[in-house]
Amino acid sequence: MSGRLDPTNVDAVAALADPVRRSLFELVRSVPGAVTREDAAGAVGISRKLAAFHLDKLVQVGLVAVDTAAAAGRVGRRPRVYRLTSATDVQVSIPARKHQLLAKLLLEAVTHQGPDEDGVAAALRVSRQRGRDLGSAERELRRPGRLGAERALSMLSGLLLRLGYEPSRHDARTVQFRSCPFHPLAAESPQVTCGIHHAYISGLVEGLGATTVEAILAPGSNGCCVELRERSQAEADAHSVGELD
Repeated sequence: MSGRLDPTNVDAVAALADPVRRSLFELVRSVPGAVTREDAAGAVGISRKLAAFHLDKLVQVGLVAVDTAAAAGRVGRRPRVYRLTSATDVQVSIPARKHQLLAKLLLEAVTHQGPDEDGVAAALRVSRQRGRDLGSAERELRRPGRLGAERALSMLSGLLLRLGYEPSRHDARTVQFRSCPFHPLAAESPQVTCGIHHAYISGLVEGLGATTVEAILAPGSNGCCVELRERSQAEADAHSVGELD
C-alpha cells in the first residue's frame, strides 16, 4: 500500500454513489447465499435488465462475485447468481490513517507483555521492534552500505510512502508527516499514542542502519508530532559507536 489513494478502493466507493446500485449491494450483503438477477430486480423494484447492469458494475469493482447455479425445474442455461466477495474490505481515508497498525501493535503488546512491564512499556518495546524488523528487511533488500543523511532521508521517505504514510520533505535536513496517522485517537491519549508512533519510526530508522538520521518528537509540528531529522556529525559518530558497544 502506498500513501496515495488506492484506485481500486476509490472505484469501489464511487460505484456505491448510485442509489440503485447501493440498494443492490445491501441486498447481496443481507442474504446468506446468493441472489439471481430476477430476485434482485424484484426486491429492489427495477427491471431485470437494469438489475443485471448494476450488479455487473459491482462485479467490475470487486464488491460482488458472480457465479452460475442450477435452478430447480429450470432447463437450459444456468442463471447468474451474485454473492458478496470473500474479502470485501474497502477503505478510503483522506488523509491516510493507520488505525490497523496501532491496533496490531497494541494487541501484540497485550499478548506479549513481560512480567516486569506495564502496558505502555510493552507497547513502546513492541512498536520499536516491529519498526526495526521493517527497517532491517528494507536494508537487506536494498543493501545500501553506509548511509549519509541525504540518502537515508530519501530511502526512509520512499519506504514510508510504500507503508501508507504521507511523508513530506520539509527541507534538506527534515522529513515530516503531512497528517497524523493515528488521528483522532492520538487526541485521546497523545503521550501514549505519539510515543508508540515515535518508537515505531525510531525502530524503522535503526533497522535501516541510518545512524545519520533520528526520529524525534516535535509537538506542534504540522500534521504529526514525529519528525525525521539529520543528526550532526558528532551525534552520528557517537550513535555509531554506541551501537558497536
